[in-house]
Amino acid sequence: MARALWRGALSFGLVEIPVELYAAEDRKGTSFSMLDRRDFAPVGYKRYNKKTGAEVAWGDIVKGYEYEKGQYVVLSEEDFRRANVKASETIDIVECVAATEIPPPLYETPYYLAPAGRGGKAYALLRDVLAESQRVAVAQFVMRGTPHLAAILPAGKGMVLNTLRYQDELRDMSGLELPAAKSAPTAKERALAKRLVDDMSGHFNAGAFHDTYHEDLMKRIHEKVKKGETHEITAPEAKGEGKPRSAEVIDLAALLADSLRGGKGRARADAGEAAPKRAKAAHARRKPATQRKRA
Repeated sequence: MARALWRGALSFGLVEIPVELYAAEDRKGTSFSMLDRRDFAPVGYKRYNKKTGAEVAWGDIVKGYEYEKGQYVVLSEEDFRRANVKASETIDIVECVAATEIPPPLYETPYYLAPAGRGGKAYALLRDVLAESQRVAVAQFVMRGTPHLAAILPAGKGMVLNTLRYQDELRDMSGLELPAAKSAPTAKERALAKRLVDDMSGHFNAGAFHDTYHEDLMKRIHEKVKKGETHEITAPEAKGEGKPRSAEVIDLAALLADSLRGGKGRARADAGEAAPKRAKAAHARRKPATQRKRA
């Protein structure tokens, strides 16, 4: 069973529900080691005392706040807890809002929120009411000495707590060169684009997507090993090769029309099912022409 990252109470009005937080992310990726390019020996990092130069073990490291130049006040986990006991032990729901009211860029990290002790009944009640009202709960709490804003969402039989960025942690779009609303595209281009969007419409299935880049990278790694190029640093491609396609479109309407004719609007998740159908249909269309040729 996964280890709980946080234990406390979920405060819903005067109701307090004992809960635990568990990591929801399980990031897949490739692990790399840092090497010295001169002899390909692993490069290590060490924590050292800037005064003596001596290495410092993790057990000897404490947190400190510099209140004056070169002067620190040491803080332990107990100090973080005592700063605001309720905030460090309670996820405090402050309001319930429609999920659409929370801008997507604010969502940060998901956690599974599970009931603890005898909190199952109250937990289920909150989960079901949020689901029925199509709302999410906005809450505040402190985890590991860091304050968080969060959204609590019903998810099947459970609930997910997704930490949120504070508004002032997001950069605004000022300075970006953005097109004015309804400025350049023509009516024809808009109509074709809408048809393409309709053609690509479907229902999101997260299980239909996976990290194909990781697979491609592992193929490249095995290829280098097989060729004996383990210590060969691959040079960049010649200028112009592998260059991204230009964003400048000469005939946007023509490209949109070609996309519709070529079936480019099919969603990836449906590609496996749609391709055989299209192939079968194409074969059926070609068959009469072939028969006429033979005749």
